[in-house]
Amino acid sequence: MGDCNHCTHQRALTAEDHVTVVFHKVDSHGENSGDHDECSDDERTEERTYLQKEEEERGSDESPSASPKKTLCPPAFCVTRDPASSGGSAREDAEKPKRCPGLGLFYAFLSTVFFSIIALLVKTIQGVHAIEISAIRCFFQMLFIVPLLIYHKTGFLGPRDKRIYLVLRGFIGSNAMILLFYAVQQMPLADATVIMFSNPVFTSLLAWVFLKERCTIWDCVFTVFTLTGVILIARPPFLFGGDTRGIEGNYTNHIKGTIAAFAGAIAAAFTFVVLRKMGKSVHYYLSVWYYAVIGFIECIITVSVLGEWKIPFCGRDRWMLMLIAVLGIAGQTFLTKALQIEKAGPVALMRTVDVVLAFIFQFIFLNRAPTWWSLGGALCVVASTSGVAIRKWYSSSRKG
Repeated sequence: MGDCNHCTHQRALTAEDHVTVVFHKVDSHGENSGDHDECSDDERTEERTYLQKEEEERGSDESPSASPKKTLCPPAFCVTRDPASSGGSAREDAEKPKRCPGLGLFYAFLSTVFFSIIALLVKTIQGVHAIEISAIRCFFQMLFIVPLLIYHKTGFLGPRDKRIYLVLRGFIGSNAMILLFYAVQQMPLADATVIMFSNPVFTSLLAWVFLKERCTIWDCVFTVFTLTGVILIARPPFLFGGDTRGIEGNYTNHIKGTIAAFAGAIAAAFTFVVLRKMGKSVHYYLSVWYYAVIGFIECIITVSVLGEWKIPFCGRDRWMLMLIAVLGIAGQTFLTKALQIEKAGPVALMRTVDVVLAFIFQFIFLNRAPTWWSLGGALCVVASTSGVAIRKWYSSSRKG
């Protein structure tokens, strides 16, 4: 019989593999070998050669595509194999968490409802200054947020490179809260809410200035619509004469409330820009923590200077102040989380519900019907903010 050599190769062997290659060589001799008793008719000699190649270390400056792979077997018998198997990619896709669609919008809706209830509670509390209400709210927020920070192990200072943004978020956000509370006390609830709700329009302008986002002619048109709505609500005498029908209290307080609400809207727009600058790199409880601490210090100093400290009445008012604090934590948390996982356009569009709730609460709980001027102003503001939201949503959808 002739020689028969068997060589089996299962796959390509490369220098990068840690492998053991076994070659079997089988020699078959002819019929002459039958004279030897110690050997069988077919004497087989098995030679095994072990070849072990350790994995070569690659230098940090070497590129995977710099040189071709070195093989330990002839190219004709090599079968290339992709190291990244399809099973591994499928496993990674399975492990990747799936985000619930619409979760960010649901968070935005919850924050809107909570903020609307807070404004109603502030309106019903009597004899307590808006800054003192803000201080009490910040104090209870601090008490509630500390255990959450400890549980999530976020620390109390945050990332070193984000602390300046956290301080700005706390300072500007707390000022927006104070101005809103003051406006709610000085003018009708729905009017103050509508003016405060105009902040998405100013957010677009500020994002153009500070975040270098694109500003189009539509942003200018929406700004004009917003200012028109604010003017219809404020009804300045040089445009409307002595027509003060439907204004709550005296006209001076109405103008003060309008100015406070307008300034609060700009402050809220600055807050949104800072939150978008931070993005997801900062835990939302840490953002609320800075908001509460800085707001509490600011309110304590301001109320002490003004001499407006008053002990709230026993019973309902004190419970309402605590409820304002709890709802404030929930509202801030849901709003921050919504902006982190959802685009700003849909979030701003969802917050139009705030205006609707303000008119409903004012009519049901405060027994005050809105005037046509207020409805017209609300229509202008809601149209402009909705336009901003829809335009940004459409632009981001096209890019995606």
